[in-house]
Amino acid sequence: MRAGDVLPPLEIEITRTLVVAGAIASRDYQDVHHDTDAARQKGSPDIFMNILTTNGLVGRYITDHFGPRAVLRKVAIRLGAPNHPGDTMVLTGVVEDVRGDTATVRIVGANSLGNHVTGTVTVTVAVTTPNAEGRP
Repeated sequence: MRAGDVLPPLEIEITRTLVVAGAIASRDYQDVHHDTDAARQKGSPDIFMNILTTNGLVGRYITDHFGPRAVLRKVAIRLGAPNHPGDTMVLTGVVEDVRGDTATVRIVGANSLGNHVTGTVTVTVAVTTPNAEGRP
């Protein structure tokens, strides 16, 4: 891992099930995350993803790339355009800084409306040394 490394993009289809399940899993029962009529009454064209689901997807993106030894140290994100069902969010990332076994990755998650999420993730990737048998 080096500064400037580009992570491969991850496309995530935004389904009604993903939005509702993410809200329920994070115990966010705000009606705008599961009730289309309520979301419309509050000015949104449809239900939309909550920040906790977005945070989980960002974490998944980083750990999928860096592997099972990756430990998230800090996730600092900001939401922008909402994720509505029927859209696709594409997560991208660039390694900004590396210090020892710790990297800072700038991430962007964009959909058809613009940037849904921007921010940085600090991740440590444990380096293992083989034992006498050559196994980590």
